[in-house]
Amino acid sequence: MKQKSNVFSEAIIVGFAMFAVFFGAGNLIFPPYLGMQAGVRWFLGFLCFVIADAGLAIMSVLAMVKSSGSLSVMLSPLGKKPSKLLSVILILCVGPLVAIPRTCATTFEMGILPLFPRFNSWIFGLIFFGIVALLTIRPTAVVDIIGKFLTPALLITLAVLCIKGVLSPIGSIAPTRAGFNVAKEGFLAGYQTMDVLGAVPVTIVIMKSVTQKGYLTRKEQYGVMIPSSIVAFIGLFVVYGGLCYLGATTSLMDLGDINQAGLVVTVTELLLRRLGVVLLGLIVFFACLTTAVGLTSSSADFFSEVFHGKISYKALVLIICGMGIAISNVGISAIIKLASPLLTIIYPVILTQVVLSFFSDRIRNANVFRGAVLGALIVAVLDTLCDLGVAIPFVKQLPLADVGFSWLIPAVLGGVIGCFIRARGSASAPQTSDV
Repeated sequence: MKQKSNVFSEAIIVGFAMFAVFFGAGNLIFPPYLGMQAGVRWFLGFLCFVIADAGLAIMSVLAMVKSSGSLSVMLSPLGKKPSKLLSVILILCVGPLVAIPRTCATTFEMGILPLFPRFNSWIFGLIFFGIVALLTIRPTAVVDIIGKFLTPALLITLAVLCIKGVLSPIGSIAPTRAGFNVAKEGFLAGYQTMDVLGAVPVTIVIMKSVTQKGYLTRKEQYGVMIPSSIVAFIGLFVVYGGLCYLGATTSLMDLGDINQAGLVVTVTELLLRRLGVVLLGLIVFFACLTTAVGLTSSSADFFSEVFHGKISYKALVLIICGMGIAISNVGISAIIKLASPLLTIIYPVILTQVVLSFFSDRIRNANVFRGAVLGALIVAVLDTLCDLGVAIPFVKQLPLADVGFSWLIPAVLGGVIGCFIRARGSASAPQTSDV
């Protein structure tokens, strides 16, 4: 057993690492925009946002802990081939193909171009992913590097912005405009961050670090991960609250058709003038770097197991960084356009399994898991086709469709139907270990 002092200090470090990896540039731009739209009811919007974002992400982390930090264990009720295919697709989406290149592209467009308009994107990509590779190449040190060094730097830069905004507000806060559903928009914004997906691979590397520190039994791992999750949640709660308030203080200003990223730039410029642009660059850099380091490490670790060690962890880190350099140069807009349909399909499937994994000890029929996934998957695919212009009217009329959960009732129905279809073979609960 570990001493309480060690558990406490390591929970703080792990919690800081979790906070930093979850808090990417996407998380930076949503809360201020929500605050601006919500006006005087910004706090309600913020609460809904933090529940849908940080709440679901932490739930995903704890589901992975229950599955011994293994994605394959959590998805095992779906069958060997489907679970492996889904695992690979998920890690590719939140890793080399989308999320990792996006961190570099976001840093370049929000943090570098405003300061150095003529800076070459390829050169920046080499610099950015060179740093990522250096910080990631030692897998056991990733969590400590993020938790001890990068997160404090991120928190300090965020604190400067938020404290300045609280002490010297940009302006008064406007009443909430008629017809604006604050709770719905807050929940949707949190849902759109898709941090549930990022939490799954991130937990892989965090659990590996926790295990290597000597926490081997489920009880010991929960003893570290639960307080770590609380630390991460508190950090996200405070930061999101500050950013949402900053956005609310701009609600009386005539900013035209400003978008989320533009509002963040405007807020920092209004509060700190030219220094604000520099500060924003630092915030975006540290937010994206911590996310890139965490995702690169977890992706390399995952694919190292997929290839049974035939390609080393270090080689995979370099391959992922090389892909990041190439893909990031297509720009944020192109990456988002590519990612949107993929994420819309895979998100409901993973969230369904995350929720069901908490009841895996009681669910003995694998068809409950499979039926729920099939129900969610069918509607998610149809919803994606609608977004791509295919006319399927009934999809948008399904219950909860207006808050992005059109798949929820079909997933429940699929699980119920699966309960009455006897599964071939043995029980379905994911296999875990208390070693």
